[in-house]
Amino acid sequence: MERPLLVYTTFPDAAIALEVGEALVRARLAACVNVIPGMQSVYAWKGAVERGAEVVAILKTRDGLGGALAAELKRRHPYETPIILHLPVSDADPDTAAWIRAETGPV
Repeated sequence: MERPLLVYTTFPDAAIALEVGEALVRARLAACVNVIPGMQSVYAWKGAVERGAEVVAILKTRDGLGGALAAELKRRHPYETPIILHLPVSDADPDTAAWIRAETGPV
């Protein structure tokens, strides 16, 4: 049985994260997108150290959709190089896993 997969990314603001997240849920590439505002980031970018306000988005999907989700996320993302981290889930509540599979399956 296919396992759930969490995908971590960041956005410049909640409005963009929610817009992209909704598109990914409507496309059935993700069952849910949690948008967490208020993050402050310090990061290296093109040889400089930058600071900025961002929001975290955690996308709930399944292993088999990881590549398609990442491709669509990149296509819709406003950052030149968005962070996209696949976080495999070693175990999940069976009802949660079933819900993710159901919401990301064929219509």
